[in-house]
Amino acid sequence: MLDGCTPWPEEFVDRYWAAGHWRGHTLDNLLRGWALEHGPRTALVHGGTGTRVTYARLNRRVDRMAAGFRLRGLMRGQRVVVQLPNVPEFVVAVFALMRAGAVPVLCPLAHRTPEVSRLVRITEAAGYVGPATHEGFDHAAMAAGIAAQGPFLRRVFTYEAPGASSPYGGMTIDPSGCHHFPLGSVDAPPERPLVQGADEVALLLLSGHGTGEEARLVPRTHDDYAYQARAAAELVSLTGDDVYLAALPAESALALGCPGIVGTLSVGGTVVLADDADPAGCLAAVERERVTVTSLLPALARGWLDALPGAGADVSTLRLVQLGGAPPDGAVAARIGAELGCRPQQVFATAEGPLLLTRPGDPAGTATHGRPLSPDDQVRVVDADGKDVPDGEPGELVARGPYTPRGYYRASDARAFTADGHVRTGRTARRAPDGSYAVTGGSGTTAVAVISTS
Repeated sequence: MLDGCTPWPEEFVDRYWAAGHWRGHTLDNLLRGWALEHGPRTALVHGGTGTRVTYARLNRRVDRMAAGFRLRGLMRGQRVVVQLPNVPEFVVAVFALMRAGAVPVLCPLAHRTPEVSRLVRITEAAGYVGPATHEGFDHAAMAAGIAAQGPFLRRVFTYEAPGASSPYGGMTIDPSGCHHFPLGSVDAPPERPLVQGADEVALLLLSGHGTGEEARLVPRTHDDYAYQARAAAELVSLTGDDVYLAALPAESALALGCPGIVGTLSVGGTVVLADDADPAGCLAAVERERVTVTSLLPALARGWLDALPGAGADVSTLRLVQLGGAPPDGAVAARIGAELGCRPQQVFATAEGPLLLTRPGDPAGTATHGRPLSPDDQVRVVDADGKDVPDGEPGELVARGPYTPRGYYRASDARAFTADGHVRTGRTARRAPDGSYAVTGGSGTTAVAVISTS
């Protein structure tokens, strides 16, 4: 495990291996297998430009970018902040960093100098991958400013939209000694694959549990994240015929792995990356790409529903829509049922876990978020003293399991976890007698997934 991370106890490691949850494959090595199995199939589509990337091409690009990162000085185990829009380069860069032995630190695109500089300090990030500019904000200048403030950040890789030219030109070195490279130039002949363990940290995800100076990072290993995405894909019956629209930011919990981008790639499906969540553009993408699965926030879902009559888009291919937001928006769910002919399936997800989902056989009007994803998830609702509360009573949701880490990265606050390794989610929940859970408060990401009845 990366320094600053808490490993699972050996007895739980043995349990998760014996159950087949953990299989010893790194995410970047899984991509190699997906490319061999689904080579000519379309893996990625960029909604803005229509760029299409096959599985074979995606794997080759990851190979060459990984070698390029190492050639430009990134070393195994170093952390790299990734702050990119929904473009194919997000997927390529994240997998390439993992293949190069580096650890991507996924950062929301909306974060600015205070938040990004804190991530750099916490992780001692040696690199930054982001747009040169995006929607009028100069990310390259921000990265240069952060590099000048401390000793860590020494490699900046800037993404330019197709047809755009970087005002920074080619490789440059700023006064602080930080090297700047266009991301498109990060290319080299593939190297011999690194030997990496699936129990190593693959990603650092930003928790929604704290913000600002209290921001927490969640270390996700290859084994645990691959299991989560695979199990979520199986639960929603995701197949290679599915097309997932990433309308939410690609680094968000729902869009990345619930089952999201990683889960879709794991079954040979197609991921469509939307430039933004604008209803008109997204509805057009649903019709054009025959999208079957997507994830939305309630306000965005209302926008879709309001825009649908005037858009004239054929959205009949949609079979699953995930709506984020806590608590679930019953009015939006009712509109979806009435206007799209779908029934709701509720989901609760966080960067740390657990992932709660209702099953297809659950009543359509259920007021819970369903049951845990894994049979080895151990979820409880406790009072202020850490004791289980009776079914139906409110308490804090705590959990441990095969995709729920045992500690935050470099976090000194032991109160975030119980003595026996349950993460304190900070969310209020109630447990129903049937073993399902209703999350009623806090800052977690809840969702209503909508499955077509046709």
